[in-house]
Amino acid sequence: MTGTADVLVIGGGIAGVSAAARIAPDARVTVLEHEGAIGVHATGRSAAIFIANYGNATLRSLNAVSGPELEAPDFLDDTVLSPRGEMVVATEAELPDLERHLAEGTGVERLTPDEAVALVPVLRRELIHGAAIERDARDIDVDRLLQGFARLLRRHGGRIVTGAGAGRIERADGVWRVATAAGAFEAPVLVNAAGAWADTVAGLAGATPVGLVPMRRSAAILPAPPGHAVDRWPLFVSASESWYAKPEAGKLMVSPADEDPVEPHDAWPDDMVLAEGLDRFERMTTVEVTRVERSWAGLRSFVADRTPVVGFAPDADGFFWLAGQGGYGVQTSPALSRLAADLVLGRVPALPADVVAALHPGRPGLAA
Repeated sequence: MTGTADVLVIGGGIAGVSAAARIAPDARVTVLEHEGAIGVHATGRSAAIFIANYGNATLRSLNAVSGPELEAPDFLDDTVLSPRGEMVVATEAELPDLERHLAEGTGVERLTPDEAVALVPVLRRELIHGAAIERDARDIDVDRLLQGFARLLRRHGGRIVTGAGAGRIERADGVWRVATAAGAFEAPVLVNAAGAWADTVAGLAGATPVGLVPMRRSAAILPAPPGHAVDRWPLFVSASESWYAKPEAGKLMVSPADEDPVEPHDAWPDDMVLAEGLDRFERMTTVEVTRVERSWAGLRSFVADRTPVVGFAPDADGFFWLAGQGGYGVQTSPALSRLAADLVLGRVPALPADVVAALHPGRPGLAA
């Protein structure tokens, strides 16, 4: 028996589920997820913070649209954001990076080294030569956001099928047919929201890949430094992005901010990469890392210009790209899901035309 829909979405992360939720009021939608639950990979392993100044100019435009929606989602009874702040700290060698951050950002305030250490007392004052803070950066409750989108999808009659990884993809008579372990599914439109596997899905469908590169990002949970209550600390990051740390349920999450190109897979941390990152963190703080309580890794997938790919493929009828979100997928999901719905349903996008063009899969330099 074949499941039919108007739109099939491959991928049950925040990108696929949010887009499906926004399409569902006007079309029959089915989400196909390889794993046994949604949000298993990059979504479930996100550092989960909204930073308005994160990413290039196109991404900042998406952030500006997404921020108010995360503050008051129309499908939830309360915000998914909570206060955090992001503080950038610089050694003497990193001062050019700090100045660039201040010049490019909005709502970013310069701090003295003493002010930075007052906010995060474990920083080594003698190594801090400059700092800046975006006070409005906020934590995101990712699971609440993802499950809210899933409920919205189901409320409008949409389906999520787990254990349904795409094995074969074919197009005939204007319809995409996807064979999975959970059965076959058909629809005129196929949305490729497969995260790190998006180029693999494109290959199965006969569409030209966009040169997606999955990159591993590792993290570890450390006990809170003795004598310190960390909950009110901001996320703090080196100006050269060689490490960052963030309070997490009374402990510290520390990442080496690695971006190592890898094949798409269920990611795990490289012990040496993690150890080197923890050493960089140790050298900038008074924290002695004696115990790692837990570690993990996720894949952040980028194309060459580090901008998401959103729109119908120029070489495959009915094949829609929603990929390449890198480390920005959760915080840009409100804007990108509405854009995806507008384009799939043939509506004029609410986003400015230059932003839509910057995201299009037919833009120069993407085809592999």
